[in-house]
Amino acid sequence: MCRVLDLQQAVLAGNDVRAHELRTALAARGTTVVNLLSSPGSGKTALLEQELLLAGRRGLRVAALTADLATENDAKRLARSGAPVKQVLTDGLCHLEAAMLGRHLEGWLPDATALLFVENVGNLVCPASYDLGETLRVVLASVTEGEDKPLKYPTAFGLANLVVVTKTDLADAVDFDEAAFRAHVEQVNPGVEVLLTSVRTGEQAGALLDRAAAAGAGAPVHAPVMARSGSHGHHHGGADHHHGDDDHRGHAHPYGDDDHGHSRPGLHAAVPGAS
Repeated sequence: MCRVLDLQQAVLAGNDVRAHELRTALAARGTTVVNLLSSPGSGKTALLEQELLLAGRRGLRVAALTADLATENDAKRLARSGAPVKQVLTDGLCHLEAAMLGRHLEGWLPDATALLFVENVGNLVCPASYDLGETLRVVLASVTEGEDKPLKYPTAFGLANLVVVTKTDLADAVDFDEAAFRAHVEQVNPGVEVLLTSVRTGEQAGALLDRAAAAGAGAPVHAPVMARSGSHGHHHGGADHHHGDDDHRGHAHPYGDDDHGHSRPGLHAAVPGAS
């Protein structure tokens, strides 16, 4: 058992190194990564499609990479927005890893992309442990999933920089208790913002895009207590770039840009073994 745990920790530590390298390379290009996590069927793709459409209308250069076990259905839906979209099929793997993301971005990510949205595999367990070099980690849950979702998946919600509730147009039909949900989120991630959204009614349309753009511009990003303390059993690599003391947390590109004399490393160089 100890050997298995040691191997798992080594894998996660290696991923953190690659995530740091990828974050540095993307920051040098002026690209901010938004990592979207949720259970299957949460409405993540519908919300992302809406936000990509709004980004196009605002003239904001965005791209999206979506991961699934099979089919290219999500990529086809997202491509309707007009934004550059790439589908990644994980061949059974239940999450993305930093090295995998780096390989798929190499030679594809358009120049001058301001925001890269990564739609992770629908799963609130495995993806929670893997830093992808993101600046903003967003965890979504629909009102149909129940108010206790944050308590059932404390690592996923506990490491979020932003929590988004989807399908609020169905809240009355399923007796969704907003106050209870917020209390459960607060229990695992004190102080994190909770956005209520509905693609059908347009509630909070553009709010996710606003938060992502603000993070890319260097606005403070919520620093989860769990990430700072490492109390979830693995030091999430995002803590290195989001957190620290209150005066330095939340900068989108803390590893520097051209104003600080850093070179612009390519994504290939940033991720060992990328091809």
